[in-house]
Amino acid sequence: MIHYRKILELHDEGISLRGITASTGNSRQKVTEVINLAEKKGLVCPLEEEMTDKWIEEFLFPEKTLEASGRQPLNFDYIHEELAKPNVTLSLLHHEYEAECRANQKIPYSYRSFLRHYSRYADKYKATLRIRRKPGEIMEVDWAGSTAFIIDRDTGEKVKAYVFVATLPCSQFSYAEATLSMDSQSWITAHNNTYKYFGGSTQIVVPDNLKTSVTKHTTRELILNPTYREMADYYNTVVMPARVRTPKDYSEVFIIPNHGCYGL
Repeated sequence: MIHYRKILELHDEGISLRGITASTGNSRQKVTEVINLAEKKGLVCPLEEEMTDKWIEEFLFPEKTLEASGRQPLNFDYIHEELAKPNVTLSLLHHEYEAECRANQKIPYSYRSFLRHYSRYADKYKATLRIRRKPGEIMEVDWAGSTAFIIDRDTGEKVKAYVFVATLPCSQFSYAEATLSMDSQSWITAHNNTYKYFGGSTQIVVPDNLKTSVTKHTTRELILNPTYREMADYYNTVVMPARVRTPKDYSEVFIIPNHGCYGL
């Protein structure tokens, strides 16, 4: 029996691999594997009560629960990473999975089973994430990655639309709005509408390093766009742009839940 929880808790206390091996009765190789995999997947102490040995095993080694079915196992880590890319959907990934099964002469899971198993994995993955933000402290803002389109009712013309997204990291509550431009006026207007929707402003707003928000951002100097600075002063909020090339500073707004939206 692998004592997953005890291994992670002893490691967190600074106990050596030899000490953990002696205490749990598990091999040094298995202890090292569990610790490395937990660190890779962000499973850190203190652990929640529901994170039992069985829970941790299913999270670290989800393929084990699927092996007995005789079907092609799902690569949950790959699915999770691919879904973070623009325009990648679970439907597309299931199609790729089926093609891989045919090539390997394996039996695939149905789309419904594919969704069910991944949903369980994703729920466990989200349970390991630590919220480092206080309610009402920060709002993250950006333009969504993909361009949208609207249809002009009079001419039938297909017109490009750009989606502004704002998210409160602590609650994951979000607001999205489509605009016809990514200029400064649209940027400020979208912020105004966001604050109306949320019913107030946050202490800090974290934009990406766009020209509509930041004129210059280096390790020694930060110069905000004058109009954006005036807006921040009006709402009594502080602008703290994400550090350049530091994606971990800035990740929540790429998730666009179906909450509120001001349409065109």
